Amino acid sequence: MSDIQRLPPAEKRELNLGFIRLTDSAPLIMAQELGYYSKYGLDISLQREVSWANLRDKLVAGVLDAAQMLAPLPLATSLGVGGMRADVITGLALSLNGNAITLSQGLSQAIAAHGGDPMLGAQHTAAAFAQHLRESGCQVTLATAHTFSCHTLQLRSWLRSGAIDPERDVRIIVLPPEQMVDSLARGIIDGFCVGEPWNSMAVQYGIGAVQATGYQIWNNGVEKVLGVTENWHQSHPGSHLRLRLALMEACAWLSDPVNREETVAVLAQPGYLDLPQEVLRPSITGHFTFSKGGPVVERPHFHVFGRFQAGFPWRSDGTWLLEHIGELLGKGFDPADIKALAQRTLRTDLYREAARHLGMPCPSQDYKPLNRHADVWEIEPGIELGPDLMLTP
Repeated sequence: MSDIQRLPPAEKRELNLGFIRLTDSAPLIMAQELGYYSKYGLDISLQREVSWANLRDKLVAGVLDAAQMLAPLPLATSLGVGGMRADVITGLALSLNGNAITLSQGLSQAIAAHGGDPMLGAQHTAAAFAQHLRESGCQVTLATAHTFSCHTLQLRSWLRSGAIDPERDVRIIVLPPEQMVDSLARGIIDGFCVGEPWNSMAVQYGIGAVQATGYQIWNNGVEKVLGVTENWHQSHPGSHLRLRLALMEACAWLSDPVNREETVAVLAQPGYLDLPQEVLRPSITGHFTFSKGGPVVERPHFHVFGRFQAGFPWRSDGTWLLEHIGELLGKGFDPADIKALAQRTLRTDLYREAARHLGMPCPSQDYKPLNRHADVWEIEPGIELGPDLMLTP
């Protein structure tokens, strides 16, 4: 691993690092528990935030030095959409996958009555959902965690795969992740797309059933990244490098399935997620249940940390995300502008700098094809990537 004595000094040792109450905050939490931050001379205060908007605002305001962020959020913030404008960059992706679509028990039973089965694929349940909407004429409200999130993109993709117009046929609102289950139980919403553990909580409480996982919609899609403002990076390049190194070591540790049970026990602690272990376990271990009383199915890639070059901030992912942000805004961006913003925001050079210190292999190119591979593949010798298929209408 890294020769710490040869690293540039940390301009600031005491850092505030923001995260949301989700299982894929594991890299930030385990880096603390395993001593990786202190190994690199950092004193980290983990700050749990309630919503993505709140976290973003605190990052831009300088209350937070760095934060776990939704993959589209640095791009959206740099564009100035969603209520805040600042140049936010990422030199490290933290995780792939991790989301699911959960609907109320009533809607789930209706989907099953129309032959929908999530074991047969996301499009299978979407088509059954569409049939129910056409026959019942019911009004449905669904929630995502942020307008500019992979949750929103995955929910819209799932709906469209069943010929459901996300603009006309359903109502989509935004709620903080930890309000999803209560809102579903109270009938305020009829379903949601959110990260774990909130899907598993709804299943275990008998409130809802999972109709599709994020992996079924986009195999190994980027989900969370480490975000900092460009100004903060310019003032603290040494601290930023050390932070990335600590988190990359945590992601490598998490990539070993042997360590997942220990992770569950740590995340459950009051100072971190403060949730029952049985709610956290399904997605972290990959022993997942789609409905209460249903079979446990193996989903080993529900969360991907470290494996498949999960930490590399692919600019091709940024290009895809920006195209869909434009769709959400009802306008298209010039391809040259998309390329320029992806290059400014997704700092592959910063990832390669950290990978060199750790002796980790990393891609020599910034772009990869999407929606081409059903199996594990090599983009270049020694650089293994996972399946990348996407659900299409």
